[in-house]
Amino acid sequence: MAQSLQFKANCRACPRLSHHLDEVKAQFPDYFSRPVPPFGDRAAQLLIVGLAPGLHGANRTGRPFTGDFAGILLYETLYDFGFASRAESTSADDGLRLTNCRITNAVKCLPPANKPNTDEIKTCNAFLRAELETMPQQSAVLALGSIAHQSVLRALELRQKDFAFAHGAQHQLPTGWTLFDSYHCSRYNTQTKRLTTEMFRAIFRKLTDFLNRMNE
Repeated sequence: MAQSLQFKANCRACPRLSHHLDEVKAQFPDYFSRPVPPFGDRAAQLLIVGLAPGLHGANRTGRPFTGDFAGILLYETLYDFGFASRAESTSADDGLRLTNCRITNAVKCLPPANKPNTDEIKTCNAFLRAELETMPQQSAVLALGSIAHQSVLRALELRQKDFAFAHGAQHQLPTGWTLFDSYHCSRYNTQTKRLTTEMFRAIFRKLTDFLNRMNE
């Protein structure tokens, strides 16, 4: 079994990412510009996995999917389905709370051009593995995009070919968890209608139905 690592707020294991964060911090001194920690309920049955912090979003605020376009649809949907205390996430200290839900990223640091390389994804995977290990049985994992999907499988040492990514796909994992797939709620995907509000809400209807059955 590959090694698990608890999140490190001062991690500098990836030289390219560390150098990039230093440059961004110099340009934007008020930005968080460090590895972004998971956010939400530590005992949650739902873990949402994104790709990486955005330059003016999580990298600025220090909270996943907070402060940029990608978080708008996510937090509105979480609120509508009872996972969030409010429909908008604006800062790490805005009072928002998540219920039975935690949000993280496959890569915890801002990558240049929003594109982590393979080595960086693999290096950061130990943190995701540790986050998954805290989840109760009969939990749900929502992967936002193919890289998040692949990272979850890598953390669990499962073969990619056995669980193909597809929007709306639902995979029963050997751990007892169920992996749900969705296109990422990025500006590009939502503005091009690759991902619509109704498509995203349909995923959450599946998720909530699943969790309700598990908790009966």
